[in-house]
Amino acid sequence: MENRHSHGLDQFCASLEERPGLSILDLAGASQSTVSFVTNYGHRLYSDDFVHQLDACFGEGDFYENQSNPRKVERFLETSLTFDDASFDGVLVWDTLQFLSAPLLQIVVERLHRILRPGSCLLAFFHSEEKIDTIPTYSYRISDHRNISLVERGRRRPAQFFNNRSLEKLFQDFQSVKFFLTRDHLREVIVRR
Repeated sequence: MENRHSHGLDQFCASLEERPGLSILDLAGASQSTVSFVTNYGHRLYSDDFVHQLDACFGEGDFYENQSNPRKVERFLETSLTFDDASFDGVLVWDTLQFLSAPLLQIVVERLHRILRPGSCLLAFFHSEEKIDTIPTYSYRISDHRNISLVERGRRRPAQFFNNRSLEKLFQDFQSVKFFLTRDHLREVIVRR
């Protein structure tokens, strides 16, 4: 297990202090430390292991080629992010968007926009090294408002490289996008709906 400081998480947590009783979605799957952290603020946490869902739908064969198979995409979308409009006040996306090919990525970002309430925040991480073939994937656990524990889940090839310009375009329907570039080659992104 590795621990790291996160300016993005600190910004995300500032939005949690705005009012009690918020609904937060965590796409890293359930972890007791994250559940305790969010519920201690007086909020509700919903957990979903998004990478596991991706693997279940697209993992057999070529992961990215499978994401262009209409039947597999339909099956994935029937089980992922199927919440009502404006259901959440925040989403912890972590590094999951890096593993979506372009057409599916756009659909998922549109769904995230739809399920977030206006003014709410989304926290996402993107690896910033262009010349790397595979990147580590993690389960993320919140230790406190500035620190995350990372449990490595292996390595995988990202779908594409994201720079600030491509991320601004990806989140163009959102109100604002703020970046933090870290020493460990992660681009932390806070997106406000």
